[in-house]
Amino acid sequence: MDIVFMGSPEFAIPTLEALYKQGHNILLVVTQKDRPRGRGKKLLPTPVKKKALELNLDIYQPESVNSKESIKKISGLNPDCIVVIAYGQILKRDILDIPKYGCLNIHASLLPKYRGAAPINWAIIEGEKETGITIMEMDEGLDTGDILKYKAIPIKDADDSQSIHDKLSVLGSQ
Repeated sequence: MDIVFMGSPEFAIPTLEALYKQGHNILLVVTQKDRPRGRGKKLLPTPVKKKALELNLDIYQPESVNSKESIKKISGLNPDCIVVIAYGQILKRDILDIPKYGCLNIHASLLPKYRGAAPINWAIIEGEKETGITIMEMDEGLDTGDILKYKAIPIKDADDSQSIHDKLSVLGSQ
């Protein structure tokens, strides 16, 4: 399958690696622009960009994925699917309509609870006994498309946001 992958943080790396290892043709990796980070405010790449470079994949870092230039670039690739996991921008209709089989979002909560940012933290703060991964067909809202599949995991007493992050990152790649 010809895929455009969109992701930025460490959380997205297991999914990128899984798609690559499964032999999908990753046409392009779209990630956020390099940003100043750390004490010295050095310009650093996103974790997804670093992994894409290791895998020798084409990388695109637009200021806005919804710009005319981005739409033209992605449309010209004629992807079968766009896979999004923790990318950091909301896709507008012009992008959502490009792939033949649509855009899939891998989200770190059991939707419809905890849409948007920090779903892992909110599940812990709210005392949830479980959380999980939801795979959804994207629409123009924030995590509001049709749910295609989900899988729950328990939140144990010893868990914190990092341990849940790591478990969900792997679960999402499966």
